Amino acid sequence: MQDDPRSQVFAGLERSCDRPVREWIISAPAFPGIERIEARFTGNAFEPHRHDTYALGVTLEGVQTFRYRGGRRSSTPGKIIVLHPDEMHDGGAGTDECLRYRMLYLHPSLLWRALEGSRTPLPFLRQPVVKDNALRSALLSALTSLNEGMDDLSADDLIARVAEGLVRHAGYPPKRSGRVAWRAVSIARDYLYENADRTVRSEELERVTGLDRYALSRQFRARYATSPHRFLIMRRLERARGMIEQGEPLADIAATIGFADQSHLTRHFKKAFGVTPGRWAALIAADR
Repeated sequence: MQDDPRSQVFAGLERSCDRPVREWIISAPAFPGIERIEARFTGNAFEPHRHDTYALGVTLEGVQTFRYRGGRRSSTPGKIIVLHPDEMHDGGAGTDECLRYRMLYLHPSLLWRALEGSRTPLPFLRQPVVKDNALRSALLSALTSLNEGMDDLSADDLIARVAEGLVRHAGYPPKRSGRVAWRAVSIARDYLYENADRTVRSEELERVTGLDRYALSRQFRARYATSPHRFLIMRRLERARGMIEQGEPLADIAATIGFADQSHLTRHFKKAFGVTPGRWAALIAADR
């Protein structure tokens, strides 16, 4: 993840506020308990209101200002906003320039499930604007491609990483890392290998490993330095490269290995290998 969040642009959208101002809100496909948006505004966009969710945002351009818990707060590009459920706030641009940001609205019940085993209360941050590269990376992993839906495994990893970041900033004592459940994560790894060409649900991994989804996400990352979701995607992409080398059509490859369509395959392939599948196929052919 690059340090400059402005490099994380939503494909097809204007990326600058230098042009004549056009205001909008873009919503990502729904996922239970999670809402994702990108917004672009000038001036005072929202009157005082409150959500029953956590609101976590990354400012991309301009100055994001809001009144919260008796004070006026401001966020600039790269910083993170964390608003606790049921806290009154407004929102808008803090200067004459336009404001662009992405927000994640997370239902407290999902966060509670991720923290349940640690006996940690729902985190409250006294400072609602923070700078945290790890937390920003977690948020942007879900907020960069708003045209894509989320699946169980990507949502589990997101919630686990967000929970860790919020607990850290809430000032709770750091939780000791328990022993990694080596056998359970090995079972999960083998299961993902065997089922890489289809959608794997969280309930399946819970059933075969005996770990809850958030513990599994944390323990899997501790052993393999990646999430179950990312591990599954990479296994699909490895298979895609083999099929490309055999000269199979990209649309057929995408359908065979579990991607929604060829464009879905292309986005993930380029993120993983730095080139499109078509370019990879041309390079392979040129070497023959």
